[in-house]
Amino acid sequence: MKVNIVMVEPEIPQNTGNIARTCAATGCKLHLVKPLGFEITDKYLKRAGLDYWDKLEIEEHESLEKFLEKYQPEENHMYYATTKGQHCYSDVDYSNMQEVFILFGKETKGLPEDLLQKYIQNTIRIPMREHLRSLNLSNSVAIVTYELLRQVGFNNLEQESKYFK
Repeated sequence: MKVNIVMVEPEIPQNTGNIARTCAATGCKLHLVKPLGFEITDKYLKRAGLDYWDKLEIEEHESLEKFLEKYQPEENHMYYATTKGQHCYSDVDYSNMQEVFILFGKETKGLPEDLLQKYIQNTIRIPMREHLRSLNLSNSVAIVTYELLRQVGFNNLEQESKYFK
């Protein structure tokens, strides 16, 4: 399965750096949808991603509209992560999908409401306690990413320690 993590207008460089590191470690492709709240050369972004940037497949998009034109939601398995999601992220069966896109919104506002309403059946959420706003964005990406990979047996990932055998 090819997993695409799509960050729509991310604002905090440290979050995006951590997400880039998760994508590099798992083999997921990272899509950054502009406008970004930082420069790609930002030292905080690079520091959070450490030395994984050369191991990362990354694609930038000028806008959400351009991304959606290129990767048609009606023709691809596309899911929208939001605290308002209709389905728990772990209830979706990703295991028979060749490719999947998971979209995450900006830290302060999430994904656009009109996008969520249009694709409400493909919205997913991470359960959490009532009256709390949300989890950290990079943590949310990691949680959902590893569930997708778990469902396909962590294909292409090292599963045994080399150190303690």
